[in-house]
Amino acid sequence: IVNPPVVNPQLGIRSSALLTGQRIAERLIRDGVQTIAFARSRTAVEILTTYLRESIPAPPGHPSPIHGYRGGYLPNERRAIEAGLRDGRIRGVVATNALELGIDIGGLDAAISVGYPGTIASTWQQMGRSGRRAGTSVSVMVASSAPIDQFLATHPDYFFDRSPEHGRINPDNLHLLLDHLKASAFELPVPAAERFGLDETPMLLDVLEEDGFLRRAGDDRYYWSQENFPASAFSLRSAAQENVVIIDETGDRPRVIGEVDLFAAPMLVHEQAIYIHAGRQFHVDRLDWDERKAYVRAVDVDYYTDADLGVTLKVLDAFEEQHGTDGALRAHGEVMVAWHATLFKKIKLHTHENVGWGPITLPEQQMHTTGAWIVPPASVVERFDRETLDGALIGLARVARSAAALLLMCDARDVGVLAQAQAPHTLRPTLFLYDAVPGGVGLAERLHQLNAELITACARMVGDCECPDGCPSCVGPIAEVGVRGKGACLELLASLAA
Repeated sequence: IVNPPVVNPQLGIRSSALLTGQRIAERLIRDGVQTIAFARSRTAVEILTTYLRESIPAPPGHPSPIHGYRGGYLPNERRAIEAGLRDGRIRGVVATNALELGIDIGGLDAAISVGYPGTIASTWQQMGRSGRRAGTSVSVMVASSAPIDQFLATHPDYFFDRSPEHGRINPDNLHLLLDHLKASAFELPVPAAERFGLDETPMLLDVLEEDGFLRRAGDDRYYWSQENFPASAFSLRSAAQENVVIIDETGDRPRVIGEVDLFAAPMLVHEQAIYIHAGRQFHVDRLDWDERKAYVRAVDVDYYTDADLGVTLKVLDAFEEQHGTDGALRAHGEVMVAWHATLFKKIKLHTHENVGWGPITLPEQQMHTTGAWIVPPASVVERFDRETLDGALIGLARVARSAAALLLMCDARDVGVLAQAQAPHTLRPTLFLYDAVPGGVGLAERLHQLNAELITACARMVGDCECPDGCPSCVGPIAEVGVRGKGACLELLASLAA
């Protein structure tokens, strides 16, 4: 585990995990070591690929020995990269978890995870991509400044001594249940009286018939009525089944170069975005949201774009509420989460400085899921002015996401977090944690049950950090949480633990 050094002790800022990973990968590839580097996002994959291609240029007349690999590439692109890794023509590949398992890419000599992959299971899978042949191999995890990464860097026994996570699923999740019924009907006709574990199954079969997926025959059974294999439309990593197709209009004839899932499209292919594909930059000229098509053209610029997301949450039903003294509350129930991309920033390559911005105007997306929420005692909240309270809530939300992931042994991206100074449901400062999956899979309910452990883990993460007033490794930088943000966050946590 490599923890980049602190470069600004006053602000607690560490050297970039991405640039540290680049230096390690560059050294290995130059020394003839076939290397795979994993990054946490599609944008990070493309940026790291760009940096490595610049530092290790292709020989004259030959293709680059460095390639990116992620979801959204066309199948023929992915197969060519996999073949190049097996036969040794490709010396370095930068990938998302799309290359983590299930794909034969031969035996590599080095694996680098830029940032904690999110789960212990994913980390072992990524590390296991190296060392499949006789001889020396190396696996490296480069810690980012995120609280969960810093916790693992300073408590490595948590990683090395813990077993991998258990898969968590809610079989009653409507989205998953409908997909199961589709797959079942493809294998064998489903009797109309089939319960499939739920009394509502006959109604769901009727819905699938109305939508054209099933056909009810005279023998009172439902038959699969589509030509396509249903499982081909299911994702192991996302509940979104719609994609936006990316069309390159640079040449004489438009051509499809990739796709992106509907949830991520507002962040990656909004108008004026710089979409990076296989190390090449494309400017998004137009996004046809209704037709699910993004039209791009090749450009050569010295920046990339990064979008900000605005999130709102509405409580639909409280399943359980536990009231404490002085207005304290913890509860869980059904929530509706809405989000939309609000603006994009232009980030200069290499220096990562902000060189511009622009608005994003796209429809809001919504998701029904399950959530848990926590309200601190009124007497503690009254100690802070609004600016200090906002900073404390920002810090609490930041550290709660990492603490929740450690407690549940899940990816931090599986849990959504939102802090509101005056939540519409409670009219009080409230911390919400919700399943980042349509319908929910039980994460928020479990956090509700583990409330005391969650608060203790948050307090430990914040209290163990050596910074005086806040930094990216705990509650966030002072510029975001304010000078009193860290102390106020600890006061909130102490009141919630009482």
